[in-house]
Amino acid sequence: MARSDSKHDSSSASNMDPKLEHLRQPPRLSVGEAETADQLLENLGYKPELSRNRSTLQVAFMSFVLASIPYGLATTLLYPLAGGGPVNIIWGWVLVSLIIVCVAASLGEITSVYPTAGGVYYQAFMLAPAKWRRVASWVCGWAYVVGNITITLAVNFGTTLFFVACINVFETEPGVGVFAGEPYQVFLIFLGITILCNAVSALGNKWLPWLDTAAIFWTFAGVIAIMITILVLAKGGRHDAKYVFGHFEANSGWPNGWSFCVGLLHAGYATSSTGMIISMCEEVQNPSVQVPKAMVATIFINTFAGLLFLIPLVFVLPDIQMLIALPSGQPVPTIIKEAVGSSGGAIGLLIPLMVLALLCGIGCTTASSRCTWAFARDGAIPGSKWWMKVNRSLDVPLNAMMLCAVVEVLLGLIYFGSSTAFNAFSGVGVISLTASYATPIAISLATGRKQVQGAAFYLGRWGYLLNVVAIAWSLLALPLFCMPSMIPVTAATVNYAPAVFVAAIGVSALWYWVWGHKNYAGPPVAGEHQHAL
Repeated sequence: MARSDSKHDSSSASNMDPKLEHLRQPPRLSVGEAETADQLLENLGYKPELSRNRSTLQVAFMSFVLASIPYGLATTLLYPLAGGGPVNIIWGWVLVSLIIVCVAASLGEITSVYPTAGGVYYQAFMLAPAKWRRVASWVCGWAYVVGNITITLAVNFGTTLFFVACINVFETEPGVGVFAGEPYQVFLIFLGITILCNAVSALGNKWLPWLDTAAIFWTFAGVIAIMITILVLAKGGRHDAKYVFGHFEANSGWPNGWSFCVGLLHAGYATSSTGMIISMCEEVQNPSVQVPKAMVATIFINTFAGLLFLIPLVFVLPDIQMLIALPSGQPVPTIIKEAVGSSGGAIGLLIPLMVLALLCGIGCTTASSRCTWAFARDGAIPGSKWWMKVNRSLDVPLNAMMLCAVVEVLLGLIYFGSSTAFNAFSGVGVISLTASYATPIAISLATGRKQVQGAAFYLGRWGYLLNVVAIAWSLLALPLFCMPSMIPVTAATVNYAPAVFVAAIGVSALWYWVWGHKNYAGPPVAGEHQHAL
């Protein structure tokens, strides 16, 4: 529970507690210092509870798995196909990747000063002026937790829909897949995938770094196999480079410019996991250095892997109108089948993506459980005393993981009422995570970037520019990803993301009114006793 002797901020607005001032400029790990990561964590107000079993490469590989390029691009390819065709697919990916480098670098700089599993909400509290730091951390924390949970839900539900589309490369007759994919069947597959991801994350925690390492080699082997096979066979023919890199075809119903922007949800979804790796700071040997480097380096790896995957697909792209009209909403299995000319060959190339999808779900499950656990540790979630417990035999916050799983399954029931539920899950995940990332960056910029000066990952004179670009992207992304992907809007195309997002904010506001405004004091202050429930 939040500390009992600091329930309100108003009294300290003008006279900063010297202990808080000390925390806002915490000790930093640097070359030649004897201070360990655990000592730094204790200086930031927390007792180390998780094993630090990840190296720099391993945390980078986990960050890569969280994005799971090319899988993340495969499940949402419908958006740029409708938004602008080849131009939207290729150049939209490059544009968003360049912008996300700015986001990753900005977050990495702040994380190098405040490397805790609390991530962006902890950072928002420490960076904000005393008068409103509690509210800033509360809003940011809830957005971060909601974003982590819903993006994990979106990954597992997207995997379900992708699996159904992969199975249906086999047909009983032209255009009719072998698997009906009734709502109850889809939900049961989703339930099985969710249980599997949670079981692997909980029971195989010590092996996860090695699984992430294997994933990156598996990914590039799969991408290269897809690239070579579809370009060599190309049963449906090949487009020229002018088409691949210059053809624009808006089919969304929006004006051309806005249609292109709406199509960016494809890249926005694939890169939305950028800051989720911060939640692993307390399981990394030197988080002040390793996590920022991993966050930025992964964007470049993702960009390269994405282009390796997308460019060959566009070279063999079938009729765009046909792909948009697919009932499954998953065009990649059809594109690959058209290119190789056989169902067996298509499923062989799709298996690497299917395995990567499960690895992505495991990684997201792990990260979401850590951020939920960290927020509960500061008393900000109803029933925090249950969710903040760490299972010592498994060395994971098992209760927090189970909470996330239950919420995901309950939200998955929306699919019975709406076939476009995946749009809502992916949209609200991107919106929530984007808002949570922007909060500490905006506060740092507004306060003159004072707290990050001298950070282990200091951006120097480029910091202002990178911060501005990151905030500008956030201001565009928040309304953009609330838009329906196509107009005129029907029950099948409406974007339910704003409704889910507002519902989550409603829960957050209600809990703050009932409990938070009197009891939530934010993260601990150095020198005070640790949180305890």
